[in-house]
Amino acid sequence: MTHRSVPAVLAAVALPVVLLSAWSGPAVADGTGAPAYRITELPSLGGSISTATGVNDRGWITGSSTLAGDRITHAALWRSGRVTDLGTLGGDNSAAVFSSHSNRFVVGVAETAAVNPDGEDWSCSVFFAAAASHHDCVGFVWQDGRMRPLPTLGGHNGFAAGSNRRGDIVGWAENGRLDPTCSGTQIRQFRAVRWDARTHRAHELPPLPGDSTSAATAINDRGDAVGISGACGFAVGGVSAAHAVRWDADGTPHDLGRIGGVQWNTPVAINERGLITGFANVPGGATPASFYPNAFAWSPRSGIRTLGTLPGDVLSEGLGLNDHGQIVGESCQAHLANCRAVLIEDGHMTALRPQAGTPLTLLDADDINDQGTIAGTARHGASTVAYAAEPVGPR
Repeated sequence: MTHRSVPAVLAAVALPVVLLSAWSGPAVADGTGAPAYRITELPSLGGSISTATGVNDRGWITGSSTLAGDRITHAALWRSGRVTDLGTLGGDNSAAVFSSHSNRFVVGVAETAAVNPDGEDWSCSVFFAAAASHHDCVGFVWQDGRMRPLPTLGGHNGFAAGSNRRGDIVGWAENGRLDPTCSGTQIRQFRAVRWDARTHRAHELPPLPGDSTSAATAINDRGDAVGISGACGFAVGGVSAAHAVRWDADGTPHDLGRIGGVQWNTPVAINERGLITGFANVPGGATPASFYPNAFAWSPRSGIRTLGTLPGDVLSEGLGLNDHGQIVGESCQAHLANCRAVLIEDGHMTALRPQAGTPLTLLDADDINDQGTIAGTARHGASTVAYAAEPVGPR
């Protein structure tokens, strides 16, 4: 779906817990009136690469971390500064990739022990540290110490992206059909999926008329979901994101429009008021397939509009959103280089920076909950680390 990097027999596993031991200190805004935050570096699972991608109302932070050696990636859950390894479904790797807002469980993707008979490298391989393994990869739900697989639409692979407070989950999954619009190693068609809260049964969310594939990234408590519609492509965006889509609770898709580009039109978050954020190409890339996005916001009243970049930057992404309308993401000075975490309020974009003298450089802000806590990724020396940012002082 996005650029971000980030036969199973299910059994209970021992889950290691690591105490918070890294730097924690205050952060200040850049003089533009943005709130101050206390930044906490979150511990890894032993490796030097961690990413935080979601934060729920309880302050649980989800994402992924490499194990020692940085060749294996596991989904991770941070609670009260402690990290839990969520394991896998029989393969080496797993990850929690998008913002997931359930207060009871975690969703993500995990490799199984089965090697894909078609030699496909599914969407999840983009978010793992090691080279693609050609193993099947499916969506998971982790709760009470156990990881369980989510059903596909009849194919080998699936992807669980987001969840709401009611327990509904959305993502995408193969349906087993060959699709001539696929490219690379991808050959099977995929469609957006909503797994219901009670039974986790898979319900297809159709693409827009004329498109062959779709994928869903987020869902609010009213059952409205967002995602993409287009051609099969690599199952990681591009032509698959020809259109940004919102699905009604009954599954009817609606085109959200564009901000200029014909690919990478990708909503990633929707709140209870129906406000949507994400990223979409603007004119200026070397080719239509080039990843050249700006963050956008969409509302029922105003439609879609670009949120621009920080001064001097060339691209940006909206990555998270809360019910107060605060948007977080990143703004970059070059193509996915020299990126900075940003907060967007009332259309104004502000860089988030730790206090002078601290060791962290905030690379992105991936999610924000209704209490204003932000989860994201930072650089600390040669390591990539997950962080939590909690607002301090009056709002």
